[in-house]
This record gives sequence, C-alpha cells and structure tokens, in this order.
Amino acid sequence: MLQIRSKTTLLAQSILFKRPTTTPLFRQMSKINKKTYHEYAKNFPITNPEVKKDESEYKQQLDEMSYKVLRQAATERPFTSELNKDYTPGVYTCKACGNDLFDAETKFDSGCGWPAFNAPKGDEKSVLFRRDVSHGMDRTEVVCAKCHSHLGHVFEDGYDQPTGLRYCIEGQHDPRS
Repeated sequence: MLQIRSKTTLLAQSILFKRPTTTPLFRQMSKINKKTYHEYAKNFPITNPEVKKDESEYKQQLDEMSYKVLRQAATERPFTSELNKDYTPGVYTCKACGNDLFDAETKFDSGCGWPAFNAPKGDEKSVLFRRDVSHGMDRTEVVCAKCHSHLGHVFEDGYDQPTGLRYCIEGQHDPRS
C-alpha cells in the first residue's frame, strides 16, 4: 500500500545489496532466500512496532480496502493500481504511518501487476521481512519497519535488476501526498 510524495531533488541511489549485512540490529537481510530467511526469522522475530496505534485508529484513518491490505494482509487485484505504471519521481510512503519506503528511482516494470522495486529506501531500514506460508506458498513478506503494516512480498526473480530482487508491493489506488 503506497502513496507517492513528489520531491524536487532525488536521493542518491541506494547502496542496498552491494555489501553483505551482518548486523541484526535493523533486521537487515542482504540476500533473501528461504534458507537464510528461515534462520533469520527464527533468531530475530518482528516485535514492538515504533508506531503504536489501536486497530480502531487504523480503521478510522484508512479506507476499507487499504485497511484490509495493510492491516489484514489482503491482496489487491493485479493491474488495478494507478501506481503500477506511474514513474513520477518521488518517494513512496506507507499509507498507514507515512514511513518512507521506496524511491521512484528503484521502480521498474516487472509485468507482475503490482508496483515493483529493486530495493527499499534507506539500505533496508525502511522495511522488515517475515515468513509468509499463506495460500500454500512459502514467501518472504515485506512489512513497514515503523508500523508493521503488510506491504507485499520480495522475490528473487528480478534478474535484470542490480539487486536481483523484485519487491512486489501493493499499490491500491492511493492519493499522492
């Protein structure tokens, strides 16, 4: 669930995945794969969000579909987001808390039906990862680092991208801020 905040000056390109990350303090993972993720998730569970709101506050703040996607991990229909083919310069933010998530410079057309990025903003400090075994699949879920809202999933099939990763992120017709 993204919204875009336009900027006149774009940030320097992320240094994500250019060097191995070993510090678990920020729950970073420099190479996402099932083996390392399962070990990582076991040792460093996601707990205690920085933004603490009651679910009723999120229900008041968000429209119905945004609430279902962000707070209940629903999935929007593919190819329905206005942000899917929008490459306006700026920063994509979490609709639930305003956390900066992705820079438009890392967005690419993956053909998957949802906005796709090759790296999160801030050298992975803007997002967290957790194992998702729903719908009969074993995937890596991407959540907002501040409020732990569901954002989408990350896959290792971004072969033509510098990181080799595809962050497939819900886009849900959000207004720009």
